[in-house]
Formats: sequence, C-alpha cells, structure tokens
Amino acid sequence: MASPFTRKTLAFLRALKRNNDREWFRARKDDYEEHVRTPMVALLQQLARDLPAFAPDLVSDPRVSLFRIYRDTRFSSDKRPLKTNVAAHFPSRKFSKGEGAGLYVEVAPQWVWMGGGIYMPSSDELNAIRAAIADDHQRFRRVVTAPAFRRAVGELSGERLTRVPRGYLKDHPAAEYLRHRQFIGGREFSADFAMSPRFYSQLLTVFRGIAPLVGFLNHAIVTRTNDTREFLRSLAG
Repeated sequence: MASPFTRKTLAFLRALKRNNDREWFRARKDDYEEHVRTPMVALLQQLARDLPAFAPDLVSDPRVSLFRIYRDTRFSSDKRPLKTNVAAHFPSRKFSKGEGAGLYVEVAPQWVWMGGGIYMPSSDELNAIRAAIADDHQRFRRVVTAPAFRRAVGELSGERLTRVPRGYLKDHPAAEYLRHRQFIGGREFSADFAMSPRFYSQLLTVFRGIAPLVGFLNHAIVTRTNDTREFLRSLAG
C-alpha cells in the first residue's frame, strides 16, 4: 500500500499548529476532511485487512480507532482547542474503552510515531502485568529481546521506578522489567516519512514486531484481573 498521506496533509497540520483556533479550522474543515481525516481512514481500512494476520484481537475501525481533532480542555490549563496531529489507536476487543494494551500511530507536524504497548495502566493492570512478568520472566524477556522486536523498535521503553516495587526481591531475575510503570515499544521518524513509499511497510514491521508484547500484556491483564475478581467473589460469597 502506498502511503495515503501527502504534502497537503503535513501542510495542513503545520498551518493548524500556527492557527490553533476554532474559527480558522471551521473555515478549512473541508481541507481537513480531504487531506487529513480521509487518508487516516484509508490507512485504518487497510490495517483492518492486515492486522488479523498477526494481531486478530485488535480493532482497526474509524469509529473506535480514530482520535477526535478536538481537545478536551475542561481540566487543562492549555486551552488550545485542537490537536495538531492525526492519530489512531488499535485496542483489544477484549477490553472496555481505555483499558488494555494496543498499537498506535501518529502523524504530527514534526514527526511520525508508530508503536504500542500500554502507556497509562491502572493500578490493577500494572499489578497484573508485574505478576505475570515475575512468574514467567523468561518468556517476557524472549518477547522484548526477539529479533523482530529489536529490529522494529530497539528496546522496551517507558517510565520506570528507581527501585524494584514493593513485594518483589531487589535481585529478582526480572528486576529491570518489574521497575517499569509503562511498557512501550516505538519508532519515531521525521514528518516527511509519512509520505514515503516505505511508510506502510515500516508500519507493519513495527506493529508485527511489538504485537507479541501487546499480546503478553493483555493476556496478563485478562487472566490475572479475572482471577482476582473470582477470589474476591469467593470471599464475599
């Protein structure tokens, strides 16, 4: 698939960054639809055909995946009304909105970012992931050191604690991974890469490379949070 994004995509996003104003945007809404939103929808449609081969539980649907252009400024000191990127996420159909790990792609005025994992896990999700890593650290290490993962995104990234979290030995074999508060793999490119003939093939390479990480995280969350709920129900019953 050739990249659906063009110079007009980047030109619009850069102009929007300089003119982050509802009136300005409203007057150019047709340009946004043609050069920004429609190309992203085309990308999602193609991914809907390709994701099932290596990530069958992830959703690629504009109604679910495509982020709105309007920012939620209700609780933010930054009152700029519009996002200056076009982005989509690919969550697992096993979870409610906002839960679980998934994939993500973003085209912004200065960069392209593609990758995935889990960025803001709830305390329950984080506890479940850490427990799964502690119990099966060899498998987790294989996931994040696999050649496909290395080629796609290099190393596991994300915020980490300075110490191993409470409840785990400081010399645990998976100590370096248990310290993570986020579990992310990704690649950043220059904005012009959005127009490259290699854009889509690179996106698939990255997504394929980190799909096993997403699968590990989601399996951990599903199985261990369900086990905890069943245990609490047994106590209550």
